[in-house]
Amino acid sequence: MRGNEPALTFGPVPSRRLGRSLGINNIPPKTCSYSCIYCQLGRTDTFASERRQFYQPGQIFDAVKQRVRECEDTGEVIDYLTFVPDGEPTLDSNLGRTLEALKVLDIPLAVITNSSLLWDKTVRDDLKTADFVSLKMDAASPEVWRRMNRPHGQLDFEQVLEGVKAFGAGFGGEFVTETMLVEGVNDSERELGATAEVIGHLQPAIAYIAVPTRPPAEGSARPPSPETLLLATEVFRRRTTRVEYLIGHEGNAFAASGDIERDLLSITAVHPMREDSVMELLRKNNADMAVVRSLVERGDLTETSYGGHTYFLRRFARGGIQTNDHIPKRCESSHWDSIDKAERESFQ
Repeated sequence: MRGNEPALTFGPVPSRRLGRSLGINNIPPKTCSYSCIYCQLGRTDTFASERRQFYQPGQIFDAVKQRVRECEDTGEVIDYLTFVPDGEPTLDSNLGRTLEALKVLDIPLAVITNSSLLWDKTVRDDLKTADFVSLKMDAASPEVWRRMNRPHGQLDFEQVLEGVKAFGAGFGGEFVTETMLVEGVNDSERELGATAEVIGHLQPAIAYIAVPTRPPAEGSARPPSPETLLLATEVFRRRTTRVEYLIGHEGNAFAASGDIERDLLSITAVHPMREDSVMELLRKNNADMAVVRSLVERGDLTETSYGGHTYFLRRFARGGIQTNDHIPKRCESSHWDSIDKAERESFQ
């Protein structure tokens, strides 16, 4: 790359969704159609809602091909080539051409999108080349959507929602949804039910539930309580077949290891375990509840009740989150500027 331009590839990095993922930066940092309150990169620097060219497909292809060869030489495994830039990848008008070019590398292709441009048929057509797509679905009402995702002023919620539905009906590969929950914003039972209803209509392979685990753009963007997280899981499971968490660091997604502590942490990082299920797992590993009590005392697990049963969940941080004040905060045509002053101040 020239000058201070970012690298076009990074990794491979561990991903709970995709195994070993080689990331592709097809968008300059913080060029996005949203300025989500929970974004770990801070507020959006360059706001955009119209697609344009950023890099030539051949430029990205050459960078990816070189990195793949380097990984082959060192024995590093790549399970997916993933378009997951520090911005919205579908803003790239060359996305489809780049995906087509990368097909010759014979590695599955993934795109992580905020779903804001799926109303555009050219975007949906481009994504048909991907093997895996992750769709953001944080809200099912325009008010919560504006507060949560702070979209570009030219985006329309109903249009975005129709685009998501059209994508779900026409995509032939595997797709999942990801819903970020923020305390007091989109975690009410009513909003959870409405969001789950939309996701249930889509029937993704997995409906992921996430919470802020890294410093967010706005310090007020905090994870909901474990009780609310458990409620969300139950609400989602009534409408879709498979629900999992994305609440921990990707590197903590342990495989079955024969180590009961690691196995408990691995499972509860993905979904809550009822006490009877925990007891069965302990029995199979010739262990007892002393292991669980130790994890609770250390702060690795949290214990909560729902529907007359005791559940154990992987604990995640809820306090002491600082804002990313070092990230530039200027926006172009930003919906941020049109938000009511009192609401803006509530994010400070």
